[in-house]
Amino acid sequence: TVGTSVTVLDEKFFNNTSEYFLGDALATSSTSANFFQSGGHGTSSAVQLRGMPKRYSTVYIDGVKMSDPSSVSNDFDFNNILTSEVSRVEILKGNQSSIYGSGAIGGTIHITTKKGKPGFNKNINYSTGSHGTHNLSSSVSGGDESKRYYIGLQRFQTDGISQMTHNDEKDRYRNNGLVSNFSNKFYDTLELQSNIRVSETYLQYDATCVSNLFGCSPSRDHSEEVDAVESSVNVSLIYKPIEKLKNKFTLANTYFKRIYAAAPGSKNTQQDNYYGDRYALLYQGNYNFNLDNSIVFGLEREDDQMGYNKNMTGRIDSNSYVESKYFDFQSRITKNIYGTFGARFDEHSLAGGGSDEDSHRATLAYVFDDKNTKLKSSYGTGFRFPSLYEMLYVWNTANNGGSKTALPYVSAENSRSYDFGIEKSINQNLFININYFNIEYKDALEGWLGNTAAGSGSTTQNSPSTTKSQGLEFMSNYKLNEILNFSLNYTYTQTYDGAEFDNPNNSNINSQMVRVPRNLVNLITNLKVPGYKDLDIALRTKWSDKARDYGNGNANRNGSQSFADASLDSYLVNDLSIRYNYLNKYNFYFDITNILDKKYETALDYSQMDRSFNFGIKTNY
Repeated sequence: TVGTSVTVLDEKFFNNTSEYFLGDALATSSTSANFFQSGGHGTSSAVQLRGMPKRYSTVYIDGVKMSDPSSVSNDFDFNNILTSEVSRVEILKGNQSSIYGSGAIGGTIHITTKKGKPGFNKNINYSTGSHGTHNLSSSVSGGDESKRYYIGLQRFQTDGISQMTHNDEKDRYRNNGLVSNFSNKFYDTLELQSNIRVSETYLQYDATCVSNLFGCSPSRDHSEEVDAVESSVNVSLIYKPIEKLKNKFTLANTYFKRIYAAAPGSKNTQQDNYYGDRYALLYQGNYNFNLDNSIVFGLEREDDQMGYNKNMTGRIDSNSYVESKYFDFQSRITKNIYGTFGARFDEHSLAGGGSDEDSHRATLAYVFDDKNTKLKSSYGTGFRFPSLYEMLYVWNTANNGGSKTALPYVSAENSRSYDFGIEKSINQNLFININYFNIEYKDALEGWLGNTAAGSGSTTQNSPSTTKSQGLEFMSNYKLNEILNFSLNYTYTQTYDGAEFDNPNNSNINSQMVRVPRNLVNLITNLKVPGYKDLDIALRTKWSDKARDYGNGNANRNGSQSFADASLDSYLVNDLSIRYNYLNKYNFYFDITNILDKKYETALDYSQMDRSFNFGIKTNY
């Protein structure tokens, strides 16, 4: 009944998927969710919603915001989330800042980890595959009507492939994970909920060459490595004094730590150590006036801290906070028309010298009497506050004797977006969903050289230009018969990166956003073999149009290092998955990834998986 464009991947989807990582599972499951990765398993990866860079989407795991305060743009990588710990994902597309605040311009992704169910349940999942890959997860869960618990452990390890196309040495990856939650309903009016997720990882990787001025040489030995910890935890108290009012009080923490080891021949000559830490105190209320009208409202405070120990020169720490209040009113206006209107008001302790930002959003949905057709639309404004790095760690040294002078004068980016679409079930066998979207944002935060307020060095500044993204989304499910059915999604995205190309000193020749293909097609063909109802065969086909990317010093085009813009070639990749359910207890699966062994890139000079095999079993007992 809402006007928002939403994709939901439920527990059945994750029970049936044999993908190791969440990013790979999302890559073919939704429109306007472009997935790219800098190499094989465990390497840096991200989802771009509606043509926007990853910093313009917010990610939540069990209600905890997962952006990394120590990253350059306060964004989040998908590289360490295993599908074995996930039960549900909701992708909300379009501007969501009126509820989710800074960064929710392209959309918001909600990830829910697995939860306990009544009784006593045990689960184990093991798979092995190409490149010395092993994946083991197990869990115990249970409870009754008042108490629930879940404890899950995962270990993934692989010898890997070379992260970059310029060498053939393997880059190993390891991921040890814990997911746990507990809830206790003390009374009908009072409930305690808690969640914890921890991922400890090790990755060998190949760094790009930035410049020989930094000691970066194409002849490096590619021995870079990083140890990391990623965790989120929250405790919530839900109080429902009357039937119409629900109150939720939450204390949450997100923590990231990365240690980059010394690597001869690379830019890291000594150990680098980074951490990001966020504490959040949240209140959310929900009041139902009647069956047709309700309001969600809340108060939040987020405290971000980041620090690093660069090349053993001494730790530097910085912090900021944001205080927020919001509401979202939901109404059934008439028998067929549903609407929402929301607003959010945020105050940042540092951005722009301490600034306020507000955002608003309205949606409408018209549901026909037959319940088979819905028209929907939304309009919203949004913003993104600068990260701690953008405010404090891009500095001018030219006129300060080499000293580092922080420049926390940059302000938030601002956006507006709208979309409209139709969802229709033509009959029991065919469903279609078509949307048009249009997004613009201005005051983009960019690193600029020269003629700055502080001198002639490099600083972050707000660009006066406007960046745009618009496109069409088409999604359909078609059941031809009891044997064959299809799921097709297609995205057309037209973008203009005004933050770079409205700068007259910029010599780049292409103008679209990086790594965003203009056309993207995903087709899933499911086959049920007659007489074998427990056997499922699925062929996943993905075609991506060419895309722009940034050049780097590893490119070595035309006999020299090149930092000019480059083009990623279009590609067509097919994956095959075969599943067999035995006695409704044992699920066997066999996968072939990249059947035709296509060589392709989703990020310049970074390898993608070659033809690979995967065999495994899942069981509950």
